[in-house]
Amino acid sequence: MTLAYVSTVIRADIDAVWSVLGDFHGLAAWVNRIRSNEPENGAGPGAVGSVRNLTLEPDGDTARERLVRYDAADRSYSYEFAGAIPFPASSYRGTVHVLPVTDANTTFLEWYGEFDCEPDVLDEIARTFCAIYSEFISDLRAYLNG
Repeated sequence: MTLAYVSTVIRADIDAVWSVLGDFHGLAAWVNRIRSNEPENGAGPGAVGSVRNLTLEPDGDTARERLVRYDAADRSYSYEFAGAIPFPASSYRGTVHVLPVTDANTTFLEWYGEFDCEPDVLDEIARTFCAIYSEFISDLRAYLNG
């Protein structure tokens, strides 16, 4: 599997960051490119097996993602596409993880995806995933800063 990895430090304490990021069904509240994020089965924000139906801006494309691992104590979760993968990849697993930066009361955030694809599109897909994670992190910063 290939890894697409982005990390940063968010200038907010870990509880504030996790209260937003840890809600698997809350993306539409803070990610600009997501018009809606509906839980498929009414499950809570950390219910493993729950599926979120995403409607994307600007064209209304949709994606379904299933929560496959959620660890509130570790402040991390992993998800996979449920059904068709909207990229030329044969598998994908995304992970979000936050850690406290104790000397500055800030938060270390890593967002990464592991995926399989044909070698001729590997670099392009990795760049695409990194760009998406970076965009989501930028939106998170803006949301936390009000």
